[in-house]
Amino acid sequence: MTETTQTRTPHPGDASAPRSPEYRLAMDALGGLRQDLFHDAFAYRPLPPMATDGPLTRRLPGRLRSYAARLPHAVVVGVAVIAFLGDSMARGFMNGPLTLLSGLACAVPVLATLVRPVGAFWMSMAATPVTAVLDSSFGEWPWLPGAFICHWTVLVVVAIRTRPRAAAWMWVLTAAYAVLWAGAFGDGQYNTSAPMLFLSALALLVVAVWHVRREARQEVTAQRTVTEHERSRRTLLEERTNIARELHDVVAHHMSVVAIQAEAAPYRVENPPAELERAFATIRENAVAALTELRRVLGVVRAEDYEAPDAPQPTLADLDALLANVRDAGLTVDKAVTGAVRELPPGVELSAYRIVQEALSNTLRHAPGATARVEVSYVLGGLGLRVVNGPVPVPSLVKPSPGAGHGITGMRERVTMLNGEMTTGPTDEQGFEVTVFLPVTAAASEGDA
Repeated sequence: MTETTQTRTPHPGDASAPRSPEYRLAMDALGGLRQDLFHDAFAYRPLPPMATDGPLTRRLPGRLRSYAARLPHAVVVGVAVIAFLGDSMARGFMNGPLTLLSGLACAVPVLATLVRPVGAFWMSMAATPVTAVLDSSFGEWPWLPGAFICHWTVLVVVAIRTRPRAAAWMWVLTAAYAVLWAGAFGDGQYNTSAPMLFLSALALLVVAVWHVRREARQEVTAQRTVTEHERSRRTLLEERTNIARELHDVVAHHMSVVAIQAEAAPYRVENPPAELERAFATIRENAVAALTELRRVLGVVRAEDYEAPDAPQPTLADLDALLANVRDAGLTVDKAVTGAVRELPPGVELSAYRIVQEALSNTLRHAPGATARVEVSYVLGGLGLRVVNGPVPVPSLVKPSPGAGHGITGMRERVTMLNGEMTTGPTDEQGFEVTVFLPVTAAASEGDA
C-alpha cells in the first residue's frame, strides 16, 4: 500500500495563502503611512503651551512666564510672515495680486501647523505647485523661496508634533515629489530639490534624535517614580515588621507573666477551692495558647537573621540613657517633662521611645551641629511628645546628609497604629519640629498601674 501526499498550491488571489516576509513588511509600511498621514489628517490638534518649568523659564516673573509659554506660537507666526514675504522680496513686489496670492499660499500651511499639523503638510505639498504656476519668472523650481521656507518649516514643526515615523514618511513623499517634478519640468532650470532634501533630512534627523532622547528621559523618570514608590512601600512594610517584632516582645512578656502567676496562684492560698484551681488552670492554658499563636503569627514576618533581644523593650524611663548617647554623638539636647508621670501601656511607652529616638537621629543626620529639645507631656487623655531642633549653624564643618523621609514614615506608622496624631514641618527659626499625641484611656492606664 502506497501513501501519497498531495500539496495544495495556493491560488495567486487566495487571501489565506501564506505571505512572504517582504510582503508583510511592505504592507506594514503602507499601514503606517495610512495611519500617520492619511487617517484623520485634518483633525483639530491645537499646539499646547510650552512648559515653563525649565531652568530658564522658571526664573521669569509670572507675567513673562505666561508669555514664554506662547513662544512656540510666536515663532511659527513669525516664520509664516517670512514665508509670505519670501516671493515678494525675491521678485521685488511685482505682480501685486499674484504675489499676494502666492504669499498667502506659503503662509497658510505654516499657520495651520498650530491647529492641524498633518493637514498642514498636505497643504504645503499643494502650495508648492501653486506657487510655481503663479510665478511668472519660471526660475527656481519646484520650491520657490517662499515655498521653500514654508515646506521646510512645516516638515520640522509637524515632525516635532508627531512621531519620527511620520517625519520619515513626509520626507519620502517630498523626495518623490521632487523626483517627479524634475523628470517632468526640470529641464534647463535651477532645481531646488537637492537643497530641500538635504536640509530637511538634516533637520528631521535632529528632531528624531530629540524625540528619542525625550522618550528615554520620560522612561527614566517613570522608572524612578516606580522605584521610589516601591522603595517607600518596602520601607513601610519593613517598619510594620519591626513594630510587629517589638510588640511581640512586649506582649509575650506580659502573657508569660500571666501564665506564671496563674500557675502559682493556687499555691498561695491554703486549701483553695477546686473551682478556683480550675479557673487558674484555664487562665494559664489560654495564656500559653495565646502566646503560642502569637509566636506562630510572628514567624511569618520575622526575618531569618532576626534575634530576639535579651533585654526588655525600652520605655520612657530609658529616655535619659538615650539622651546621654546622643549627647556623646555631639548633639546638644535638653529634656522637659510636664504633667504627672505615670506608667502607660507598654505599646505606648515603646512607640513613644522609638519616635523620640528616630527624631533625634534625624536631627543628627539632617541638622548636624544644631541643638534639640525633647518635651514629654503627661496629659489627661494621653501622652504628648515634641522634638524640635534649631537651625544648622553657619558655617558648619559637617554637611547634612540627604534622606528619603523613611524615618518620618516609620514614626507616622507607629502613631497611626495607636490612633494618634502627628505633625511635622519646619519652624519659624529655620529648624524642624515633630509633634505627636498618643491617646491613652483612663482604663488602660489604671490597668497597667
